[in-house]
Amino acid sequence: MLKDITIGQYFPGTTLVHKLDPRVKITIAIMFIISLFFVDKFIVFLLPFAYVITTIVVSRLPIKIILKGIKPLRWIILITFIINVIFTKGEPLFQIGSFVVSKNGVVEASFLAIRLLLLIMGASLLTLTTSPISLTDGIESLFNPLAKIGFPAHELAMMMTIALRFIPTLLEETDKIMKAQTARGADFESGNIVKRAMNLVPLLVPLFINAFRRADDLAVAMEARCYRGAEGRTKLHELNMEKSDYIVLAIGFLFFGLIIATRYILK
Repeated sequence: MLKDITIGQYFPGTTLVHKLDPRVKITIAIMFIISLFFVDKFIVFLLPFAYVITTIVVSRLPIKIILKGIKPLRWIILITFIINVIFTKGEPLFQIGSFVVSKNGVVEASFLAIRLLLLIMGASLLTLTTSPISLTDGIESLFNPLAKIGFPAHELAMMMTIALRFIPTLLEETDKIMKAQTARGADFESGNIVKRAMNLVPLLVPLFINAFRRADDLAVAMEARCYRGAEGRTKLHELNMEKSDYIVLAIGFLFFGLIIATRYILK
């Protein structure tokens, strides 16, 4: 299950999507997320789904990688769906025990589930097609105008990228520790919620110790390489927008602008 989480992982490639300027991809990802909250009709969800499918095809990402990213969160989506169905008031459809399922509840729950699904896929597409270094450069470049008023653009970009980069590493570490503890007789599956939580202690303690050790090693390595933050630093590869970047960005604005406009056009 842990290996199924794809957020933070990078799938190398030489496609148009991989070669796009990271600032363009980050901007499009933000517009994609914003546009999802303007969708108020099921048929309009076809547009963001079309964007996701098109990006997968153009970037030549295996569809199983995208589906793997959804698999670990399926229970969260399901539980969220059930909670909204039960507790949203409206026109009653049927009753299960003391719980009344309403039409509004089913609609709202379905909207939320689809949004969550698309959010996960959109976030996965960004990290799968953008290397951690490019992601850092893109975030830093987008935040640079705020650096003039004292905003720590470089430091924030570095922290975000390190966090994303270490997600796969920590998941791999968790999987190894879990297998080792299982071989020693630990049980992470049986029992009630409280017992399962207590059974996680032999997993969490070594995981936190290893995480702090890795953080210390990273800090020492950065110190040994004379890392002193953004001041005076240069880049091996400077970010330069090309014609294809401007075209894709313009198409992105038009496409997501259309999604937002449907909220006011389709009554």
